[in-house]
Amino acid sequence: MLRETYNNVDIVIIGAGISGMCAAIEYLKTHENAKLMIFEKGAGFGGTWRDNIYPGCCCDVFSNLYSFSFEQNPDWTRLYPTQDEILTYLTSVAHKHRLYKYARFNTTVDEARWNEEERIWEIHVVVNGGKDAEYGGEYTVTSNFLISGVGQLNIPKYPHITGLNSFKGKTMHSARWDWNYPLAGKKVAIIGTGATAAQIVPKVAKVASQLTVLQRTPAWVIPRHDAVIPDWRKLLIRHVQPARQWFRAESMKVRESFHEAVTQANSTKANEMRVISLSHLRKQLPDRPDLWEKFTPKYSAGCKRSVLSDDYYPTFLQDNVILETRPIERITETGILVLGEESETRFDLIIFATGFDTFDYMQPLQVFGRKGKSLSEIWNGLPRAYKGVTVEGIPNFGMLYGPNSNLTHNSLILVIEAQSRYINKLANAVLDSKARGKPLLLTPKPEVVQSYNSNLQTVLNKTSFADPNCNSWWKNSEGVITNNWPGTAVEYQNLLADIFWDDYDVEEGNGRESSVLHRRGIAQAEKVNQQTRLGNSCSLCIHTNLILKILGYLLYSVR
Repeated sequence: MLRETYNNVDIVIIGAGISGMCAAIEYLKTHENAKLMIFEKGAGFGGTWRDNIYPGCCCDVFSNLYSFSFEQNPDWTRLYPTQDEILTYLTSVAHKHRLYKYARFNTTVDEARWNEEERIWEIHVVVNGGKDAEYGGEYTVTSNFLISGVGQLNIPKYPHITGLNSFKGKTMHSARWDWNYPLAGKKVAIIGTGATAAQIVPKVAKVASQLTVLQRTPAWVIPRHDAVIPDWRKLLIRHVQPARQWFRAESMKVRESFHEAVTQANSTKANEMRVISLSHLRKQLPDRPDLWEKFTPKYSAGCKRSVLSDDYYPTFLQDNVILETRPIERITETGILVLGEESETRFDLIIFATGFDTFDYMQPLQVFGRKGKSLSEIWNGLPRAYKGVTVEGIPNFGMLYGPNSNLTHNSLILVIEAQSRYINKLANAVLDSKARGKPLLLTPKPEVVQSYNSNLQTVLNKTSFADPNCNSWWKNSEGVITNNWPGTAVEYQNLLADIFWDDYDVEEGNGRESSVLHRRGIAQAEKVNQQTRLGNSCSLCIHTNLILKILGYLLYSVR
């Protein structure tokens, strides 16, 4: 095999998490002999579910929704999946769809540059040690289309605290957990009180001699109501397809109905959520009005991501657990000094449950589009994309889980599937044209991108996400919401169901507009099937629907 063949492919996908996997599977549906490469800096498939292995790590979306619609998993053991189960599921999907032969692990893409003359992408990669590095530590691959599956939750974020690097004890970020460090008998501090911290705290409190939780802002916490799925339910879901479809559809309806609660601060649903949360707080911390006050947020429900937990609050009734709400003044060599104290509290370990850098997206990867202009220059500090997937000035390129495509109420996989189908429609157009000997360039028109994002921000500014009383990883320091989608999952899927070619600058390799695409007008991407009810067009269907509703109630409610 010649080098030109080995390192010259049709599509390069960066990232082997859920996004990269979904894009690859979508492409392979119609390309059996695919010229495809998936680059992953880690050692396997799984993305964030391979990186995050901290104690208690789990998902806050129903397990039957946190799976691909085309690969539903009948073997989930709980209503909410744990990290190890999700990773097992993703690994099995990668094997089933034979993704491993396209993957190059322990390989970092540090630069992707559009070659204007050749009309191709040049992707420079670095091999991260090990045996593979012996064949060459770095090399360049060319492709006709580039897909980013890097996502938003990739680079751990550390807080800006004076003396952060002076601590002589052990530190670890939740996304880089060190299981070799023994927690038993240690004095531990955890900075952060979001969803990740709520999962870690109950586990660490069981073994640490002392655990101090340093809270800057409390979260709205609602009951999780997690439960084991009995074997008989799993058998039913595995062997009765209508039951499996019904259960997923009903779960979808439940999640979509939650949308109003987290986006409209003055809505009935949002008020119901506040009542549920405050009732949950008082029920789990009886006779502790001091903690009620500290745990009650002063911002709209939905301004930050809500926490689902059944065991977070009760942990603070343990004698070895302390809630510290005073601001951190600095970190010292031996511990943490809070405002109002003369000396620091000593700790053996400081845990940072402080999330990810969500505003740079593809950093530290550098992407250069037309005329050598970088993605950073195009964005100029304000990430934006057309429908969350394509970027002005960067041809033959698509992003998964890009700007303003994050959901706060439902499964992100619902978004990723829609994006994968949309992007693959673009890629197929490029590759079909290439097969005819005419390189094709597709780039969203700047005015279209501007109009789309302007309208989007108008809508977002009316949501709970824009509440000035809280900061979140969804909006930047200027208050611009760069991460979230304001609508429902179904609305986003519908948004990406069609490709309007007039929204794109369409050029053939000779610089002329492509008449082929313009004659098409609109291309339809296959819609994600999230049917919310079975058909009732006949007596049998009606009775089947009734039976499944009863079975679904048992599946969903019986403990």
